[in-house]
Amino acid sequence: MAVDLWSEVTVSRGDKFEITAEGDGADEIPKDETNYLVVGLKAAFETANKPVPILNYHVVSRIPYARGLGSSSAAIVAGIIAGLVLAGHRLPCWGSEALLQIAASIEGHPDNVAPAIYGGIQLGIHTGTRWFTERIPCPSGMQLVMFIPDFVGKTSAARGVLKENVTREEAAFNIGRVAIMTHSLCTGNLDNLKYGVEDKMHQPQRGEHLYSYLYPMIEAAQCAGACAAYLSGAGPTVMALTSGASGDIFTQREKERTDQAVAKAMIQTAEHFGLKGKLMVTTAVNEGAHVVKVEPPFSSDRITYRDNI
Repeated sequence: MAVDLWSEVTVSRGDKFEITAEGDGADEIPKDETNYLVVGLKAAFETANKPVPILNYHVVSRIPYARGLGSSSAAIVAGIIAGLVLAGHRLPCWGSEALLQIAASIEGHPDNVAPAIYGGIQLGIHTGTRWFTERIPCPSGMQLVMFIPDFVGKTSAARGVLKENVTREEAAFNIGRVAIMTHSLCTGNLDNLKYGVEDKMHQPQRGEHLYSYLYPMIEAAQCAGACAAYLSGAGPTVMALTSGASGDIFTQREKERTDQAVAKAMIQTAEHFGLKGKLMVTTAVNEGAHVVKVEPPFSSDRITYRDNI
């Protein structure tokens, strides 16, 4: 699911390689060529069969780094798009999803890069020959209430607590929940999402070994009116989904929505566990990564694109 949190990346030619960053997690972002922004850009130039020039990268980060909110996938996709534009190379989309193939090959799966590319809520699989995605509807009025802890979630630790094998019961449990979740989203029945986000493959293990606050916070959010709550990605962020939003929420009566009650319940749970962090309320977004400025511009005297890009 594409969350309405946006980072901005500027890539320009320079005399020496350099990455600078500001904003959320700026000090934690890698400043060398292991940065996924650089990895994505290099993959784009490789696809274009062109050498990578010396470049400067500047990141304005608004996606919390390593918190289970897809910051690495956003960097991969931003790097690929910047690289394609700089290389003057375009890719086929229909029937091949070439950009997705590059991004998913770097990430290892399409779960986060697909919504970063296309926006919305995406289902993704590998067909045996390529990565494949389809959009499913995002219910109107849905809001995302996120408690984002101050600490970084290490992928190695999050994966290290998972079991090597999955039982038949666990597989059947999760397959059924995925079906219910998909049906709930397609029909707009948010009340059933609480069953759709249930899990036996990763949340119990991570809740037990890494995030003791997870299940108490999920319970608190749902008791306060959330339709569903779950661990976002591999954590440590907890995501709750609420309903009832209409138009600009700051012009809507608070009692028609539950986001504030859910937010307060999640904060109280965090305080009980002595957990520091921040609470953010936002929405899903139907648009994925896109170019906002380029020199020379794509727009001309005869054809103007959005924002005169």
